[in-house]
Amino acid sequence: MIVRRRAVPALLAAAALLLAAGCSGSGSGAPAGAASSPAGMSSPASPSGSATAEATAPAKGTVKVLRTVATGLDTPWGLAPLPDGGSLLVASRDRATITLVDARTGRKTLLGEVPGVSPQGEGGLLGIALSPDYASDRMIYAYFTSASDNRIVRMLYDPKKPAGEQLGAPDTVFKGIPKGFIHNGGRIAFGPDGMLYVGTGESGQRGLSRDKESLGGKILRLTPEGEPAPGNPFPDSPVYSYGHRNVQGLAWDDKQRLFASEFGQDTWDELNAIAPGGDYGWPEAEGRSDDPGFRDPLVQWHTDDASPSGIAVAEGSVWMAGLKGKRLWRIPLKGTEASAEPQAFLTGEYGRLRTVVAAGGGKLWVTTSNTDGRGDPKDGDDRVLELQVS
Repeated sequence: MIVRRRAVPALLAAAALLLAAGCSGSGSGAPAGAASSPAGMSSPASPSGSATAEATAPAKGTVKVLRTVATGLDTPWGLAPLPDGGSLLVASRDRATITLVDARTGRKTLLGEVPGVSPQGEGGLLGIALSPDYASDRMIYAYFTSASDNRIVRMLYDPKKPAGEQLGAPDTVFKGIPKGFIHNGGRIAFGPDGMLYVGTGESGQRGLSRDKESLGGKILRLTPEGEPAPGNPFPDSPVYSYGHRNVQGLAWDDKQRLFASEFGQDTWDELNAIAPGGDYGWPEAEGRSDDPGFRDPLVQWHTDDASPSGIAVAEGSVWMAGLKGKRLWRIPLKGTEASAEPQAFLTGEYGRLRTVVAAGGGKLWVTTSNTDGRGDPKDGDDRVLELQVS
């Protein structure tokens, strides 16, 4: 179900060079200890193996809330900082709108509504990302639930037009991702290789996850034009990894290795290091498994403590938002292993946390998610926070 477009030769050539160079439910309890990931794990653009010693993040870190950047947001889901360093784009799941937030003043400007979005349950306007060529093309990519499927579109952002009319007509880049009342995935991010990575859910249909012909329960890897990216593990397929239940977060470390967060069912939520072609086991496995054919998570949590959503990598650690867990998790890294027990911050202070984005200089942007029908909204919800972390 791919919308075929002519590939950009320079971009594909660059990707090929990079490839050649390296390549929720219930429950309770504390997070399990770190587990080693399989040997030789790397993203397509990262070195295979390790010729140099891996840095180890300190066992303990810190979090300081610097300020509340913006308040009064409705069901915020996707978050994309603009290159100017002082502006954020925020997607509203249920209103199907994208809003510009001035991170210096908190002022909000409506860009416009995305047509064709059909919000229901966990579906709606979900992840957003800026084009790798945003400086020249000013394109915003968005993942949303339509009446028939989940799909990815791109839209021109024209700040010279009046507020509410600054989004161009959506151009469908990729479609046919299964939709459901639950488990719609929705996170999109451009990787260090310039390719578009997409986290999908199995829409409540478990059998889709390990079916490599299905787009549900996967991480997909696409060109910006919506084609299967060069070097994908399965010929002519957008599938990059499979056996996922509901991928919610995507982020890379400084060696271009991909990590992903994933909702479990009744027992274990997961943080995974992603290997091209890896099988992460759902529905046969939830959390760690004795089956050597499945990739085990770096860390697993009882679902009351996590129900993870967005992730970011900063200061040598993965930072993971918890929805039901209502906390921010820090997972210190040594390569693709968790080097110490995870730490929890902000527990219960701001309610459900949805999206985490690295802001540089040891800072994070974090959005709350208390207006999504499962939270307990307070005055000012939902909001964007700025954090200093170490």
